[in-house]
Amino acid sequence: ETIENLVAVTQALGGSTNVVLHLGALAAALGLRLDLDDWDRIGRRTPLVGRFRPAGRPTVSDLGRAGGVPAVLASLAPLLALDLPTAYGGALADVAAAADWRDREVLRPLDRALAPEGGIVVLRGNLAPEGAVVKASGVSPQMLRHTGPARVFDAEEAVQDCLLGGRVRPGDVLVVRYEGPRGGPGMRELSLPAAILVGLGLGDSVAMVTDGRFSGATRGPCVGYVGPEAAVGGPLAALQDGDVVEIDIPDRRLDVLLAPEEIAARLRQVSPPSRTPPEGF
Repeated sequence: ETIENLVAVTQALGGSTNVVLHLGALAAALGLRLDLDDWDRIGRRTPLVGRFRPAGRPTVSDLGRAGGVPAVLASLAPLLALDLPTAYGGALADVAAAADWRDREVLRPLDRALAPEGGIVVLRGNLAPEGAVVKASGVSPQMLRHTGPARVFDAEEAVQDCLLGGRVRPGDVLVVRYEGPRGGPGMRELSLPAAILVGLGLGDSVAMVTDGRFSGATRGPCVGYVGPEAAVGGPLAALQDGDVVEIDIPDRRLDVLLAPEEIAARLRQVSPPSRTPPEGF
């Protein structure tokens, strides 16, 4: 129940997609399992009650002034298990009851939520059979559905050079593969290319898809954590420049417009790049 509370709070505040990794690891250390189906299930029932920088104007400091985590618990009370002990005595219900909820615009009540579902959305499709993750609360409305030609890169540095070289066009879908746990190695964080994308004014016209990850500072149509990753034969490895990629966040889909036979045939020809991990890695 504590783990599910943590997922709900993250969903309600549009928290970092990295929390998907952290809570999954925490659950595993406790002998539990938390997977993308759990994030999807809890996200569908948890409204978005706060949107913070860079996805919105308020900051985390504003959240503190609005009442902080106790106020978040009060806002989400009907959706949480609050009969659980805290680390310092008493129950979560006591914390929620004693909350000083001072600003109901920065932190909304459930009946005036910013969105009916949580900020983190799980996508599936023929490009992500095991799922992918996007912070939907940081995506502009016109990019919630996007179809465009793939621009394929096999490393973070390559997409970064393309962006800084002015070679990205509105409508493109930048696909950065071989940056997952094995491919990176270590599931590199592509926050810098994501920031460059937004800084160039392309956040409302260009999407990014990767088997790497993003940080809480990421906004825009950046889909990460695509599984299975390209380095273990995931469908991203089959993509070529010009393939048409469809991202549909409301319908939770991530697809390429290719026949299954074509994807399978291409994957049989794939030769992943050879990378030697740095010493001590």
